[in-house]
Amino acid sequence: MKTTSNTLRKLPSRKVTTVNAEELIRLSYIDFENRFPLVVERGISCPHLAGWIAGQRDFVKEQLRTHGAILFRGFNVNSPEEFRDCAAALSQELLNYTERAAPRQQISSNIYTSTEFPADQSIPLHHEMSYSHHWPLKIWFYCAQNSKIGGCTPIVDDRRVFPLIDERLRDKFLEKKVMYVRNFGEGADMSWMEVFQTDDRNVVEKYCQDTGIEFEWRSGNRLRTRQVRQAVLRHPETKDLVWFNHAHLFHMSNLPPAVRAALLSQFRDDELPRNAFYGDGSRITDETLEEIRRIYNDTAVRFPWQNGDVLLADNILVSHGREPYEGPRKILVAMAEMFTNPE
Repeated sequence: MKTTSNTLRKLPSRKVTTVNAEELIRLSYIDFENRFPLVVERGISCPHLAGWIAGQRDFVKEQLRTHGAILFRGFNVNSPEEFRDCAAALSQELLNYTERAAPRQQISSNIYTSTEFPADQSIPLHHEMSYSHHWPLKIWFYCAQNSKIGGCTPIVDDRRVFPLIDERLRDKFLEKKVMYVRNFGEGADMSWMEVFQTDDRNVVEKYCQDTGIEFEWRSGNRLRTRQVRQAVLRHPETKDLVWFNHAHLFHMSNLPPAVRAALLSQFRDDELPRNAFYGDGSRITDETLEEIRRIYNDTAVRFPWQNGDVLLADNILVSHGREPYEGPRKILVAMAEMFTNPE
């Protein structure tokens, strides 16, 4: 008996599957209970992914608003160029990566490696560039080579996260916001030239002035920046309220204990390569941000990458991270549709 778009069957893995008779795609979920993320798998006669997305833009956008993330699987995406075509089929505006928070390599036009971070360490769940004055509305991931051990990209629907955060904690961040302090040129993090993708101080100053960043040039070609940003954001289309900041990543409590101790033996907390404070400059306790990390970890959905997978996420509704891994791993990233903070 064939399964049609009006027929649902529950699978042992707690997925739900439908088949669209016209396009011959299969729809399911990694987490059936929370319907997240939506999984779209290629059927027998479905075209390549870029062509399918180009013909189904309205459907893809609607499902992205509903579910927050879509995993495209089995479409035989075999190269960075094909991946770029997929992203461009939905969003013609693919973005450069400016005001960087982590090292990446550019593979081709607007296609980057995922954050290059030691393989034995985790990257906490976060929204891309939520520390900035502007950020991508959409973020794409492509599995060019899956790791044999570990290496998941956990994702979280932040509409589930926000209600789990203690109301008093939320209110304090809503009132005070978040201040990010970065110090470039101490040799312990990225240089300002890499972060801003220029060696021209005038270009850096213009960028800072345009985006509300306080800056201070210091001796030895060093730079210190401060910026106060939102802690919570309302999605411009769905109107959902979500936790949207980088405090738990930039805060010194995110450092391995030995690294933190070594840095604090040399620098004050506002002289560290990066740190986060409340917007009035007061300190955020370690325990506060450990609670945020715990909630993210408890609500995360994890799945093993398969070669050729493409994941599309709404960068406001959904956070992403990275788990430790062993062996070769290559995940590429594209960002699309710049959104500027209206505040």
